[in-house]
Amino acid sequence: MAFKPQIKVPATYMRGGTSKGVFFNLADLPAAAQVAGEARDNLLLRVIGSPDPYAKHTDGMGGATSSTSKTVILAKSDVPDHDVDYLFGQVAIDKPFIDWSGNCGNLTAAVGAFAISNGLVDAERVPENGIAVVRIWQANIKKTIIAHIPMTNGEVQETGDFELDGVTFPAAEVVVEFMDPADGEGDMFPSGNLIDSLEVPGIGTFPVTMINAGIPTLFFNAEDLGYTGTELQEAINSDAAVLERFETIRAHGAVKMGLIKDIAEAKVRQHTPKIAFAAPAQAYTASSGKAIAESDIDVCVRALSMGKLHHAMMGTAAVAIATAAAIPGTIVNLAAGGTERESVTFGHPSGTLKVGAAAKPVDGKWLAEKAVMSRSARVLMEGSVRVPQD
Repeated sequence: MAFKPQIKVPATYMRGGTSKGVFFNLADLPAAAQVAGEARDNLLLRVIGSPDPYAKHTDGMGGATSSTSKTVILAKSDVPDHDVDYLFGQVAIDKPFIDWSGNCGNLTAAVGAFAISNGLVDAERVPENGIAVVRIWQANIKKTIIAHIPMTNGEVQETGDFELDGVTFPAAEVVVEFMDPADGEGDMFPSGNLIDSLEVPGIGTFPVTMINAGIPTLFFNAEDLGYTGTELQEAINSDAAVLERFETIRAHGAVKMGLIKDIAEAKVRQHTPKIAFAAPAQAYTASSGKAIAESDIDVCVRALSMGKLHHAMMGTAAVAIATAAAIPGTIVNLAAGGTERESVTFGHPSGTLKVGAAAKPVDGKWLAEKAVMSRSARVLMEGSVRVPQD
């Protein structure tokens, strides 16, 4: 029996923030995969190595975690006053499914570098030395993101001394601005309330802050869920019953947010909304062994992504955290002391992160203006990824 040879698709393997993924120039994809649909999804699933019942991604480029099972497609933008279109696909590990419903804030840090290096940004907008300002159109959520990319001698500067908790080695700092990060039009709180009551049959009823900022997120009090807010991955990810409980709560929250009509739909919308829990600042030891003092942070936050506790913090969830912290009366704001603030430093499993946010009330509704954070990014490998033609 004859089998067709593998095809080669130009690709770049990049780290952005605490995530990594396979980046493609849209023009380099096979013709059938240059448009959304089954052919594109099948190609990217095979690239990552999903679905993998062994949950290892041995036969693909994925890393078998939500942070490393990611794909990015970039193209020169035709949106006025933007340089590059950024489309993100979160690839499920054990299912033949790609979630296109939201953004990846961490990989956003790598988008500008890829765009510059691959000629997607007009040359006149890129300085020989200094900072290149790349205007990104986030195609999943139709929002603008501004990335500030350091340049040295006409090339993207990737090395440096900026340290990011959750990333082993230092690199160059990339400042990322998420403009008008609220999802959709109108109030970023779907119900109009800063805190709602979420009833989950068979589990309980919980206070929850539902916010559309950065990415739709459900914030709970850690204590209400039976946690302290200082948990590391093994405390949650090793217990299948606990993970199922979180997913059930998330599914009911998705219905209450209006993102899905029935909890069954949550199975094909794993990327959004995120579920997180917050607690007042307290000392703990991060997964690296680093001691985090109570005075180092304003609040403790833990978040789950694709059904597992994240090893650090998703960039989009960090936007949600900072925005919620800036609005008096939300669960995150109250856990952080209940004061007005323009930035928040929160503790996550790998350490700490500071994010700035600006929000204001307009006509009785809260509007998010922007959120700002520093990340880093670098190319890990570039060339071609091989994909079986089946």
